[in-house]
Amino acid sequence: MGAIPTQRETVSLAAEGPADTATAAHLRATLSGGPLAPGTARGLVRAALGEWTDRGLPGTEKISGRLAHDAMVAVSELVTNAVVHAGTDVVLACRLEPGTGALVVEVTDRHPARPPREAPEHGRGLRLVAALADAWGVSYQRDAKTVWARLPAEERDGTVGTADLGLRVAELLAPEPRASGADRDWLGRGALSFLAEASDLLAGQLDENLVAALTGQLIVPRLADWCAVWLEDEAMGRGGGWGSGGGDGGGPTGARLSGARLARVWHRSEEHLEELRRVLEKDPPQPPDALRSGPVPYPWPGSALGPRGTHGAALAYRLAAGGRPLGTLVIGRAGLPRFPDEITGLVEDLSRRVALAIGAARQYARQATISAVLQRGLLPGAVAEIPGVRSALVYEPCDQGGPSGDFYDLFPAGDGRWCFAIGDVQGKGPEAAVVIGLARPWLRLLAREGYRVADVLDRLNQLLLDDATEAADAAARALVGPVPPGEGPQTRFLSLLYGELVPLDVGGVRLTLASAGHPLPLVLRPDGTVRTAARPQTLLGVVEDETYTSETVELAPGDSLLCVTDGVTERRSGSRQFDDEDGLATALAGCAGLGADLIAERIRRLVHDFGGRPPEDDLALLVLQAE
Repeated sequence: MGAIPTQRETVSLAAEGPADTATAAHLRATLSGGPLAPGTARGLVRAALGEWTDRGLPGTEKISGRLAHDAMVAVSELVTNAVVHAGTDVVLACRLEPGTGALVVEVTDRHPARPPREAPEHGRGLRLVAALADAWGVSYQRDAKTVWARLPAEERDGTVGTADLGLRVAELLAPEPRASGADRDWLGRGALSFLAEASDLLAGQLDENLVAALTGQLIVPRLADWCAVWLEDEAMGRGGGWGSGGGDGGGPTGARLSGARLARVWHRSEEHLEELRRVLEKDPPQPPDALRSGPVPYPWPGSALGPRGTHGAALAYRLAAGGRPLGTLVIGRAGLPRFPDEITGLVEDLSRRVALAIGAARQYARQATISAVLQRGLLPGAVAEIPGVRSALVYEPCDQGGPSGDFYDLFPAGDGRWCFAIGDVQGKGPEAAVVIGLARPWLRLLAREGYRVADVLDRLNQLLLDDATEAADAAARALVGPVPPGEGPQTRFLSLLYGELVPLDVGGVRLTLASAGHPLPLVLRPDGTVRTAARPQTLLGVVEDETYTSETVELAPGDSLLCVTDGVTERRSGSRQFDDEDGLATALAGCAGLGADLIAERIRRLVHDFGGRPPEDDLALLVLQAE
């Protein structure tokens, strides 16, 4: 059962019409509006161009390296703009004209109509977006905005085709001749490629202090002689004011002044680092606008930079994402009365990407904390020991950073009874955690109140239909953000294998169990024969007033019961699944004569070895062996 993704991709990559009459190759993808979206978009377009070329689709013979590069830059900046100013899902469309070889790129966000050039920021990337909107178009619907552009192919002589309609990304962004020769050459050729690569690097970090450290390495010495990053705490960000919050408590990497801590200082000459840090800690920046990212002057810390650093220019950029101030980036360069406009615009674009990465890292940290708390409450602290029964458990959540959709339990129910459960909730994360948080305590409560197996499932089914959908929807809204428009509460189904064990005086155990939409349990005899121990029934939380039944079997000494989730049975290798043609029963038959621990380990290893890649779903299995 699937996970809640941090980056959603819904992709269509095909040729329109029959292969022999295709009018255009096209790509269409829906991406979540997060910091990974620009890199994902570039990867999708790059893969599409490669696939179209391999298939020899019309127009691909005119795709050049320069056209591919322009497409990467245009897509990167259009998607970044949508993420910064809308933060919603982004729809990317790209198609290849068969006759001209030109690429048409469209990016749509779900945001109230607003031309990109009306934004208060003016970085190089936004110049590109505004230029694309002017040269080609921006269209508006009631709740969406689309910016699109047509990138023409080059003719064989190197000229650009359809020049009257064509658009060259490099020409749009050619810097004005105010920067030095080296700066001008690099800014003209590689600035946006630098931004694209910086986006990928920053978006992959899950710790805000690492984001701050990487920011320094990206800026120094290419764009500045030194830089510093201040980060605000969560309470300060919610307040939105500078100079408030006070406090002098030190963070892990620096002091906290005026509600912000100096997280990172970087200088091209290491000998100046400590003195520069000392001076900057005494004078945190005070930008006048909490959410505007554009640069404002910052006092030059000449006393910390030695004789050659007496004079220079320094600028402060506000780091904000999602309407929340996160910190400030300051850059400095010695020997200049002011920074060239090309560099200030480029750093402004970079600062937006830094802010997005910091925001994503903080969201990850919050969700990781929530997930850890939830996970501790979803699973038993210890597996109960049953007289006359050896047990072995394998539990491997696919996502180590969040609650699994799989769960298990093994507990005493009183009157010489022990109960076990192994289940799987549709979905993962907080929503699945809510359903598990309902199911596991109720299983224990009902079992200890004396309800038998079938009655427990009847009541748990009704509980899920009554309460779990509403609770899971509330959890999703509270912990992972609002539900997209048009998507109401989602029903959460639960597959469950539940049973009751009673040790027998003559040896072995009596087992009563029922399976509700779950992979059926298997019994292994010492001679290697394998049979199922239950019959299939309906998932919990699906049918109102469903009546469940149970079955009773006896496990003689040496018999073993294997219970698994679908992470075992549906483990894939190409088009094949592990349990195809009774694969799980065959694997279990090969475990004859082994103890519970060795059976569990062998099945786990076989499941891992079945596919070439690590498992993509949660995996849980429980072995109970009568002594």
